[in-house]
Amino acid sequence: MYWEKVVYFSAKHSGLYILYNFLVSLVGIFLVPASFFNRKLRLFYKGRRAVFSSLEMHLESNAPRIWVHAASLGEYEQGLPVVKELRTRYPHHQILITFFSPSGYEVKKNSPDADLVTYLPLDTRSNSRRFLDLVKPEVAIFIKYEVWPNYLRELSRRNIPVILISAIFNKKQIYFRPYGAFMLRALKQFRHYFVQDIKSANLLKEVGIQNSTVSGDTRFDRVAEILQQKDILPRIASFVNKNRCIVAGSTWPEDEKLLVPYINQTDKPVKFILVPHDIKKEHIQNLQRSIQKPVTTFSELKTSGETDFSVLIVDAIGLLTRIYQFGQVAYVGGGFATGLHNTLEPAVYGIPVLIGPQYEGFREAEELVSLEGVFSVNSAKELNQKLDELLENEELRNNTGRINSDYINRNLGATTKIIHYLQHLLSRPKN
Repeated sequence: MYWEKVVYFSAKHSGLYILYNFLVSLVGIFLVPASFFNRKLRLFYKGRRAVFSSLEMHLESNAPRIWVHAASLGEYEQGLPVVKELRTRYPHHQILITFFSPSGYEVKKNSPDADLVTYLPLDTRSNSRRFLDLVKPEVAIFIKYEVWPNYLRELSRRNIPVILISAIFNKKQIYFRPYGAFMLRALKQFRHYFVQDIKSANLLKEVGIQNSTVSGDTRFDRVAEILQQKDILPRIASFVNKNRCIVAGSTWPEDEKLLVPYINQTDKPVKFILVPHDIKKEHIQNLQRSIQKPVTTFSELKTSGETDFSVLIVDAIGLLTRIYQFGQVAYVGGGFATGLHNTLEPAVYGIPVLIGPQYEGFREAEELVSLEGVFSVNSAKELNQKLDELLENEELRNNTGRINSDYINRNLGATTKIIHYLQHLLSRPKN
């Protein structure tokens, strides 16, 4: 009976593995026609066509190598403290960073923090073998959610250690479902798991994964690092000009429907900086027309003397984390739309943060709402009341902001734990 179960289990997984490879290959085929109609898919397809030639051209043949993989820009930022520390400790290693999404690759393809940045080829058996034949990493680091069965299987076959960092798990994920055995098998290929919280570690134990460490989230280390950089951003500083300022970051149209009426009706002496998630020209122009106060965009802003405007719309990428330093209050978008954006980025500056009602599953937001450093609003009325209250009450602003900065400080240190483990891996005898 036991061996019958083993044979059935193996056959079942073999069938799922064949189906998985068929579906991934199908995606590759359909990318060609689909890329003609969608810019993001066009970048996704064209970028992957050049990966192997780029690797052959830029990888030093005899250099030891560390491979870091991120899904997109958010995961890249999450893993950056680890990458920077590796860069310092292992200057003779080449660091390769791969992205799954164009939204990460297109922004960071020229990052000075890596020797080479590329897309990750689609997760087929042939791609994973060819990729690893070229890269030959000493160790691979995947960030947060990235589980690719063929790459993990091939890494395991070659005895190349791969770790998952800043991971967070919940019972709704496929690994913990009755039908998720195939993906659970892929998940188990990691040498070690650095998870954000004890709940994740316990979930892994329930499915037989014992080799995890509760390290916390490297995003805390990342925002603390940004805080130390003290980038002045002279154009923004000139616009704010020592006035009180509300910074609304990563806003979606659902957020802007609440924010714009407040901007138009408030008579308080305060400036506003809006950093929309969508910076396409048409959206920026529509947003600009909806605002009744003197408004300009970052691309139109001069380097100095621009103090007559009340509202600044930032139509550029990569500035938001540093712009939050100018706010006395921050609003983080996504809580009325597709998903909440990063609340740690403004919280590190010790200011109150407002968000929409949809923040379940975002651990730091849940905890900061409970601590009353972040306030969730459900309507325009609640938003208006809370903004007025925070602008009028300096003591409340300061106390709320202190809750946020203290929370950040208590959660630092994930990078140190991960680096300590990586040092052990990188010092092991080579085959």
